[in-house]
Amino acid sequence: MSTAYKEISREGLWRNNVGLVQLLGLCPLLAVSNSLVNGLGLGLATTMVLVGSSTLISAIQSWVPREIRIPVFVLIIASLVTAVDLALNAWFHQLYRVLGIFIPLIVTNCAIIGRAEAFASRNPVPAAALDGLMMGLGFTAVLVVLGACREIIGQGTLLDQAHMLFGPAARDWTLQIWSGRHGLLVAMLPPGAFIGLGLMIAAKNVTDSHFARRAHKITETLPRAITTGS
Repeated sequence: MSTAYKEISREGLWRNNVGLVQLLGLCPLLAVSNSLVNGLGLGLATTMVLVGSSTLISAIQSWVPREIRIPVFVLIIASLVTAVDLALNAWFHQLYRVLGIFIPLIVTNCAIIGRAEAFASRNPVPAAALDGLMMGLGFTAVLVVLGACREIIGQGTLLDQAHMLFGPAARDWTLQIWSGRHGLLVAMLPPGAFIGLGLMIAAKNVTDSHFARRAHKITETLPRAITTGS
């Protein structure tokens, strides 16, 4: 993988993460992330739309006049969201019913139209597709981690209702961490989502600060070592 593609991957997964840094798409992120399976389902649906829209918009960028680019982008995104919505309804109906209105609302996710305007419409197809994939996976990772934490704390399980996404064979995948009656109810409610996301953002900031200080120390130490050695 070239340096440019590695940089795109780092941006989407960590440095410019949609949920933790850009703080976009928070409405579905906070509303749906009460379990790992729900978060994973919405994250994968959003990722498919991101990859598809970024690829198509990059492919047609030279044919779309700048004056009408936004309506064209929205039309492409809405078409892809409709396809994903119908596919979920057909093949994952139970999950579709749980996610409800938040699948059609992917159209209004600022992360998708933002990447279309800021990146896909200005870069070649391979780079745009990779950007959409990494941004989607970064968003999905936040949904999965937040959903898993809320599910464990709130009801003492992990992978509950996994069959909605993985089929009948996953009915026995539920891990009972502790009895549900000992769960912290607030974790399953909207305040729990805000608290959980806030802690994740704080953890990312602390991690970034740690590595920045470490890199600064290495930068300061290296010239001294070279000078001493000479």
